[in-house]
Amino acid sequence: MNMDAISRRRFLGTCFAATTSSLFAQTAKLPVLGKVAPRDSLAIAASPLSVGFETLDRKMFDPERTYPHLARLGVKWARVHTGWCRTELKRGEYDFAWLDAVVDRLLKIGIQPWFCVGFGNRLYTPEAPFESAVGWIPTRTEEGRRAWVRYVGALAEHYRGRVKHFEIWNEPQGKSFWRPEEPGAAKYVELVKLTVPAIRERRPDAVIIGGAVAGMDTKFFQACMECGLGEHIQKASFHSYRPLPEHNYEADVRQWRKIIAKHKPGIALWHGEVGAASQPGGAGGRANYAWTEQRQAKFMLRRFLSDLRMEIELVSYFHTVDLVNYFGSEGPSGKTNFKGLLRGTDYTPKPAYFAYQCLCALFDAQTVRADLPMSFAPLAGAESVKTEEIVFAGFARNGKALHVYWHPCGHEMERPDERIALTLATRPDAKMTQPVLVDPLTSTVYQLAGAEQRGDQWTLADAPLADHPLIVTDRAVALG
Repeated sequence: MNMDAISRRRFLGTCFAATTSSLFAQTAKLPVLGKVAPRDSLAIAASPLSVGFETLDRKMFDPERTYPHLARLGVKWARVHTGWCRTELKRGEYDFAWLDAVVDRLLKIGIQPWFCVGFGNRLYTPEAPFESAVGWIPTRTEEGRRAWVRYVGALAEHYRGRVKHFEIWNEPQGKSFWRPEEPGAAKYVELVKLTVPAIRERRPDAVIIGGAVAGMDTKFFQACMECGLGEHIQKASFHSYRPLPEHNYEADVRQWRKIIAKHKPGIALWHGEVGAASQPGGAGGRANYAWTEQRQAKFMLRRFLSDLRMEIELVSYFHTVDLVNYFGSEGPSGKTNFKGLLRGTDYTPKPAYFAYQCLCALFDAQTVRADLPMSFAPLAGAESVKTEEIVFAGFARNGKALHVYWHPCGHEMERPDERIALTLATRPDAKMTQPVLVDPLTSTVYQLAGAEQRGDQWTLADAPLADHPLIVTDRAVALG
């Protein structure tokens, strides 16, 4: 039997059995109309949604076992480490065969790789304790600088016509990824200034991504821009692993955009790496919260729709699959990084995979941000619902409206049963004629009883409210 079908049944069984999940009780009275149909990546022309395919420089997972799942996921981008250490095993000789296999397979299934260029190479940093030389900078010696420039130039030339986007390094303000020196904005910008000409001399069409900042370290990013980073890049990337996706996020994005506007207007923001674990006790950031597979899926939905709400140009989920015995800059951890969309033990999809699949189907490049006001009111007897805490956003897709809303909660990621009244605006390029409710956690589409249209507004007198995003849209959007 198809493994996706097995995993989907496992997931749905878990969801319906979970006593902490209240949405199913809320929607039990709503007729089910069907499910959002997944779309293969090849069927999607363009999208802001990406997936992490990093760590193959360390051979952390088997890519062959992931391609069938990625083909059905619907993403259009994948972030890939270039792995200098795995490519130049003898001085001046480059073997790109392993990376060719990855790039060509991704392209074949409709996914465009984008490169994170790094890390070190023990041929030129012999003091690195591991062959992968994760985080070891190449700029400390003249020999290392020359070798790095040669490698980057060879990389850019080799992937002409296949890869256009090059991100320079990873999380350069952290000691783990800037070894063995103390990190600093000026040092990172020096690396960028050294690297970019080697790419552009061979690839004038290249798109350069800078920053790759851990978190949203505003001070570090501002210092980089003051050192001239903006003169060399078209995109600025960050890795916001905050435990609450919405917490201070709008303020941080506004601050980054303010810095960009001051120094180099026009640079777009990429959320290059973000994810959540599916169980506690593993490796990587935010590993020790009380994660479950369902909470991971809810986090992913909140994170990605927060980004789309803020019109972040690209968002990339870390990672495709759990990374068993995660190997970071400190070497083998003996722990699994449980952030994968697939389980590391058997490569079967988790709930987050199916939730992301639903987002990919609905939020490709045909869906754009739209100013569609929403208002909320607690129902009689439920006045304790704090409607001012509800996060919402409007989108338009092929002339139809999508209204997204949710009530964020803390690390426990669950709220009690809540219901509210909704008023939803439409406009000529974002209409609704048959409103339905989509729960992207399960891809289920529900009929909305009692929806009333008054002019350019729809009123829902009694609607579910969840701790993860729900979508009110037209039936044609949800079911085709």
